[in-house]
Amino acid sequence: MNSCKVAVVQVGSIVMDKQKCVDKAVQLIHEAGDQGANIILFPEAYIPAYPRGMGFGALVGSRSPEGRDDFLRYAKNSITVPGPETEQLGKAAKKAGAYMVMGVIERDVKAGGTLYCTVIFFGPDGELLGKHRKLKPTGSERLIWGEGDGSTMPVFDTPFGKIGALICWENYMPLARAAMYEKGIQIYLAPTADSRDTWFATMRHIAIEGRCFVLSCNQYSTKEMYEVDLLETEEMQNMPDEITRGGSCIVNPLGEFVVEPVFGKEEIIYATLDLDDITRGHFDFDVVGHYNRKDVFQLTVNEEPQ
Repeated sequence: MNSCKVAVVQVGSIVMDKQKCVDKAVQLIHEAGDQGANIILFPEAYIPAYPRGMGFGALVGSRSPEGRDDFLRYAKNSITVPGPETEQLGKAAKKAGAYMVMGVIERDVKAGGTLYCTVIFFGPDGELLGKHRKLKPTGSERLIWGEGDGSTMPVFDTPFGKIGALICWENYMPLARAAMYEKGIQIYLAPTADSRDTWFATMRHIAIEGRCFVLSCNQYSTKEMYEVDLLETEEMQNMPDEITRGGSCIVNPLGEFVVEPVFGKEEIIYATLDLDDITRGHFDFDVVGHYNRKDVFQLTVNEEPQ
C-alpha cells in the first residue's frame, strides 16, 4: 500500500457511563468507515472518561468515603479486555473494515480489580489484536491507575505499515520511544489528555526522530458532558466550562503537520498519508538503521509479564 486514510476521532466521553461511550463510539466508527478510513484512532481513556478535575477525596495520609464512592463508580464503568464492550467495538470495526484503536480504562479482575489506562487494538475483521497498558501514570493518575509492564508493548503489521501506541506522557520516556522505533513502527499513535502547546512540539519531534507518521488524538470535552452530581465538588466548580480543548493533529515523517491541531470542537479529523514519505525520510536519518550506533548504545526491554 502506498497510501492510507486515517481518522483521528476528537470527541468527549459520556463521562462515567461506559455503555453510552460505547454507543457513541460505534456511531463514530461507522461514520469514519463510511468515509473510507483504514485506521481509526480514539483518545486516551475514552471509555468511561479521563476524570479531569476529580480528586477522589484524597489528601496525603487520608481518603474520604465520598472519594471511595467516586472510585467505585469509575471502576464499575471501566471494562474488561476482552469483554462485552470489546465485542461491540469489534463488530463496529468489522463493519467499518478498518483497524481501530481505542483508549479505555481496563479493570483487571484476574489480579484483584486494579484499573489500567489501556489502548486496545482491533483488526478490520473485528478481532481484538491486543492491548497496551500505560507504563507510568502521571501525577495524580497514580492514585487511580496501576502501572503496565513490558508485556503489552505491541507493534502490529498491517497492509499500511507497522502501527503501535504510547499513551500521553509515555511519549516523554526516551527509552519507551526507542523500543517502539526498534520494533519498526511506521504509524505511531499517541492518544493523550494533554492539549498544551508544548505537546505539539513533542509530536513533531517524535515524527522526525522516528521518521514515522504520528497521529495524536485528544478529547474535546465540556462540563455538559458530566453528570450534574459530578460537578458538585469545589474542584469541579473551579474548572472552566471547556474542560479539554482538543488539539488532535497529524504529523508526517519530516515533522511537518499534515493536519494542524484542531481546537474547540468535536470532530473526526481525516488525512490520506503518502506512505512513501517514510522511506523519503530515511534518506538522511534512520534512528534504528544507518543513524544508529549499536556498537556504542544497546537497548534492553523486559517484555515478560510481571
